[in-house]
Amino acid sequence: MYIAGFVIPVPGDKMEAYRKWAENGAAIFREYGCIEIVESWEDNVPTGKLTDFRRAVDAKDDEKIVFTWQVWPNKATLEAAEARMHEDKRLEPSGEIPFDPKRLILGCFNPLYTMGRR
Repeated sequence: MYIAGFVIPVPGDKMEAYRKWAENGAAIFREYGCIEIVESWEDNVPTGKLTDFRRAVDAKDDEKIVFTWQVWPNKATLEAAEARMHEDKRLEPSGEIPFDPKRLILGCFNPLYTMGRR
């Protein structure tokens, strides 16, 4: 298992546009081997004393935080998928992207411990 995680600031009035955008992308990622995607819309994202999700992505007052992760079988599958996805015309932006992609945070991780998965 290999995890790609993201923190994304999304304008509050773009929740449905983001959901549709994410759903469309997830269908394509599945074709490339992604096992699972979870898209989470902000419910309780407190302001920290030193740092927090909002500051990490320079969120504006009207933006909500999306915390999302993708589960891939392994790093090699994700890397191969990324190489092929750069050529996939379906993933080229068409129309308005419902967030500022320059401010999202991406990180990839090897799980140390999981509960509830085999």
